[in-house]
Amino acid sequence: QVLLVESGGGLAQHGGSMRLSCAASGRTFRTSAMGWFRQAPGKEREFVAVLNWSDGSTVYANSVKGRFTISGERAKNTVYLQMNSLKPEDTAVYYCVSDSWGDSRRDYDPQRYDQWGQGTQVTVSS
Repeated sequence: QVLLVESGGGLAQHGGSMRLSCAASGRTFRTSAMGWFRQAPGKEREFVAVLNWSDGSTVYANSVKGRFTISGERAKNTVYLQMNSLKPEDTAVYYCVSDSWGDSRRDYDPQRYDQWGQGTQVTVSS
């Protein structure tokens, strides 16, 4: 079992920045990737970004590309999401996810990720 704990959410202004953190604990030795999804009220869950530990590759949703940066420290089983140039449409609950078994599904497929954090609210005012 892997436990994911997010931190760093809150309120930001349009154009502002915010950094989210997610720390994994438990049986993390097979974790192949960690990333972020988000869900806004009344909308479907949306892929944001993922960091693949095997080769350090990153994948971003088009909606955040160029504004958000995902990074991580494998030794600490921690991943970060630096969010810049925030927009009101970035308002959502952000969920940290991990693929703890090396699933072969697509990066943006929520079914790839077997562990989900409790979520942290990010609100961007206009």
